[in-house]
Amino acid sequence: MVSGAIGAGKSLISQRLAYGLVAHGAKLALVTTELTTRGWLEQVASLGYPLSDAAESGQFTLLSRFGVISDEVEEQVGIEEILESKPLQSADISIIDCASTILQNSEVSADELLSKLRNFCSKNRSLMLLIDPDEMAPEVTRALTSSAEVVIEMRTSEIGGGLNRTVAVTRFLRAAGPVQPRIGWRVEPGMGFIVDITAVS
Repeated sequence: MVSGAIGAGKSLISQRLAYGLVAHGAKLALVTTELTTRGWLEQVASLGYPLSDAAESGQFTLLSRFGVISDEVEEQVGIEEILESKPLQSADISIIDCASTILQNSEVSADELLSKLRNFCSKNRSLMLLIDPDEMAPEVTRALTSSAEVVIEMRTSEIGGGLNRTVAVTRFLRAAGPVQPRIGWRVEPGMGFIVDITAVS
C-alpha cells in the first residue's frame, strides 16, 4: 500500500515501479482513475518510462475509467469488478491508482474488503493499492495498513522555501535485509523518479 495526499507522488512511484517490473519480465496490469490511457502513456514517456511497446505486446495492460481519450463510463465500477477483471486475473502484479477513489463510495465493509483482497493475492498474485487517506473512512485505512505486507507513505514538507519529498517505509514484512526507513527523492523531466543520495545512509 502506498498512501499520501494529492500531489505527494503516489502515482509517480507506481509508474517507476511499473516500468521497472515490466523491464524485468513481470506481467503487469494497472488501473488509473485519474488519466486517460493515452494521457497516462504520454506522461510516463515524458518521464523516461516508455511502456507503449509493452502495452502493445500484452505484457502490460492499462485500464482507465476515462477510456482512451476522455469518455468516462457513467456506471461506477466497484473494487470487486476490478479484481475479477481478466487483465488483473492474468497479471503477476496489479496496481490500482487511486484505490481510495474507488473505495470511498463502496458499501463493502472493511472485513469484506480484506477478504476479497486476501483471496485475490492468495493465487500467486501481488497487488499494490495507492490511497489518499482523506478519501476513506479511518477504519478502512487502518484495516488496509494492518493487513498489507509493505506500507509506504509519501510525505512532503516545506524547508527553506523548497519542497522536501520523502518516501517513508512504515511497514515491510519478510524483508530480505535492512530497510532504509526514509528516502529523499525528487522528479526531473526525462529522468523521472530520482533518489536523493545525500538523504540515504
